[in-house]
Amino acid sequence: MNYTQIQLGFIGAGTLGTALATTLAEHGYQITAVTSRSRASAVRLQSKISGCRIYPTPQQVAENVDIVFITTPDDSIAPVAASITWQPHQQVIHCSGAHSLDLLAAAQKQGAIAGSFHPLQSFADLTQAQANLPGSFFAIEAEGKLLSFLEEIVSTLNGTSIVLRGKDKVLYHAAAVFACNYVATLVKLAVDLWQSFAEPVQPAQAISALMPLLKGTIANIDTLGLPQALTGPISRGDDETIKEHLHSLQETAPALVELYKELGRQTVPIALAKGGLDNIAAMRLYDLLAKRK
Repeated sequence: MNYTQIQLGFIGAGTLGTALATTLAEHGYQITAVTSRSRASAVRLQSKISGCRIYPTPQQVAENVDIVFITTPDDSIAPVAASITWQPHQQVIHCSGAHSLDLLAAAQKQGAIAGSFHPLQSFADLTQAQANLPGSFFAIEAEGKLLSFLEEIVSTLNGTSIVLRGKDKVLYHAAAVFACNYVATLVKLAVDLWQSFAEPVQPAQAISALMPLLKGTIANIDTLGLPQALTGPISRGDDETIKEHLHSLQETAPALVELYKELGRQTVPIALAKGGLDNIAAMRLYDLLAKRK
């Protein structure tokens, strides 16, 4: 079956929807319809794709395409799906990472075939999203021909995929938050500490200084895997350095002490697995990093 001959429509033209639609169009897929709460967003998407038409309502998009992608914010997916009169065997896909096909229950009750398709990627802005999408990992929840269609998209984008059960989606998404969103948070906290130096360092300069370290860590994880990529004082069992960290944080940023300890406690098993610690050293670290009573 030539999937590029199927007409696709998008409900929602934010960063994810626009990046996915334009990337698919660049690979030969027919994106022929879009609607969005923001008229400007719909116009932006339409301007990038030849043959794409803006429709006033989600219903009109559904009536004029073979497969509908709902790429609205998560809280809007179920209401949008419920607002549409679906044809039996019509196909609809949402792109939420955290939610199962339950969001499309109203469409399924009318005989529509539902799926979910989530790029495991960061979409901070449109340009970066378009650059990041090819080669990404994708989580799919679907069956039959729709599953084949979504796997074909992944193949076209030189990505890899996993088929998830609905009950796994929340943990899958929580894992993504740890690996992506909270990394940004940790970098922000590191940058903030640089503001406490005797001569504070501007945030932009601090980020520039930390980026090679961050990139090196990511490269080590990619090439060496875990636990071998772990470095630092816990991996070496360096009690004195950790004591100095805790003392300095207590004086300068006391709100971070318990976070530092918790992250340290979670790091000890990785260090043990790497072989840099023995059980006695690990117990010393656990004592040093214990929660406040």
